[in-house]
Amino acid sequence: MSHFTMITIEPVVKRSKALLEHIFPSPRNFTIRLWNQDELPAELDTAFTLVLNHPGTLRRMFSPPIELALGEAYIYKDFDIEGDFYAAFGLIDDLSNRNFTPTEVAALIKEVQGLPKSGPTRQITRKPLDLHGKQHSRERDRDAVRFHYDVGNEFYALWLDRQMQYSCGYFSTGAEDLDVAQARKIEHICRKLRLKPGERLLDIGCGWGGLAIAAAQKYGVSVLGVTLSECQAEYGAKQSARLGLNDQVRIEMCDYRDLKQESFDKIVSVGMFEHVGRNLLPEYFSHAYQLLKPGGLFLNHGISRRWQPADLALLQGLNGHAKNTSNGQSYFERKVLGAGSFSQRYIFPDGELVPVSKANLIAETAGFEVRDVENLREHYALTLRHWVRRLEERQDEAVQMVGEAVYRTWRLYMSFCALGFETGQTNVNQSLLARPVNGKVSLPMSRAEVYEGCI
Repeated sequence: MSHFTMITIEPVVKRSKALLEHIFPSPRNFTIRLWNQDELPAELDTAFTLVLNHPGTLRRMFSPPIELALGEAYIYKDFDIEGDFYAAFGLIDDLSNRNFTPTEVAALIKEVQGLPKSGPTRQITRKPLDLHGKQHSRERDRDAVRFHYDVGNEFYALWLDRQMQYSCGYFSTGAEDLDVAQARKIEHICRKLRLKPGERLLDIGCGWGGLAIAAAQKYGVSVLGVTLSECQAEYGAKQSARLGLNDQVRIEMCDYRDLKQESFDKIVSVGMFEHVGRNLLPEYFSHAYQLLKPGGLFLNHGISRRWQPADLALLQGLNGHAKNTSNGQSYFERKVLGAGSFSQRYIFPDGELVPVSKANLIAETAGFEVRDVENLREHYALTLRHWVRRLEERQDEAVQMVGEAVYRTWRLYMSFCALGFETGQTNVNQSLLARPVNGKVSLPMSRAEVYEGCI
């Protein structure tokens, strides 16, 4: 190493260490290793090691918006995590709970911006999505959905179950394997809908068609499944044809809003309404109500978020939609922390979560009666841990198929989501909605048969 290199690197190491001590003060339960192999050791039992791969890592990690910067720094290998990957997400919570003053934040950002810009050129194989046009227009929604789901059927098949279910399984004990849990989830949904032979079922956001096919096979219903993903529609259509179900199952690439002169005995939507957008939820539930025959049932299965104070203003009619675009986030959360920025750019563009209470209130406003609500967040946390483990086991195949950055993107987001469900920051709810006839709903007095054999 030349003398010039020594005098340029040593100040960067010293400044980086000082900044790290400020951002992650003692006592720490993790070790930090710099690019030159220097370490800041853990004072407690080491859960993991944060590895900075080059002198420009900290600048790439902590330039606002920080959530986006951290996500990009990980997927492009500016830093790595050795050890307990899940434990590392506690760093984000620690930062959020530190209550930095604006002056402290400005000083930290100034220190970060004073570090080198140097670092390896990022090999970008999948660019973040910049959406254009009116939010939640048909064209924009189609682009957003395809960005996520059209990564490739082969990639998802590496780590999903046999039926390609991309939503939470149903674990009676927690010891079931993923295939069993997903089959039980489908059965759980079908029982709640009280499917009967000859009925017509609409599956909004049908994915790869697993639920539609299983419902047709076991319950003798006729199913129309719609998705905005070309890859999913092609896969589902081929599967139903292979199984000889063309007379019972149709999988189409179609926006549910384009279904007009249709009528269904039952409707199901699994993992789709998160894409609708909170301002369009009244249209979503109203359209489903119109498509459903009087006396019919609609099971809406989707991810919700924890209640926030800003939600109360909306429920009381004290606020308009235009002022609620930030989900009640502060300027610091939006511009500095950038809460949600990584997911919006790399995972689910235009995806929006609302509390289940708000979703069901909107459903009631559309005319539905809420008959049953179940929270399955522990089931989703366990499902995600299965997915992450299975993806990690197929890492080499995944990287060869879609590239290192995509592999790391899915590993990052699914691990983070698992912790969100475990802590209750996010939930997944099944709401059974009915369209009454003269105030009556044809449901049994007991829910016992729904759970028979499942618990």
